[in-house]
Amino acid sequence: MENILGLIYQGISGAISIYSILLIIYILMSWIPASRETKFGIMLGKITEPYLGFFRKFIPPLGMIDISPIVGIFALRFISDGVTAIFRMLL
Repeated sequence: MENILGLIYQGISGAISIYSILLIIYILMSWIPASRETKFGIMLGKITEPYLGFFRKFIPPLGMIDISPIVGIFALRFISDGVTAIFRMLL
């Protein structure tokens, strides 16, 4: 049973880490003109925009600065910490 829970934890933790990296790449792509119009940028937008859109509903941009991605990354970090705590209790 511990083996299965360990594998589930590693899968969830890995998915959260990969998604965090994708968010960071998407954020950095906003600094390069026309990079979001590439095939990779469009695909990355389809993956990350639904998550970031949730935070944009509650956090309006401050002038030209959109801080919702930062809040989104912090939220993923809190989720990761919560998953770790739950699996430590189970294991």
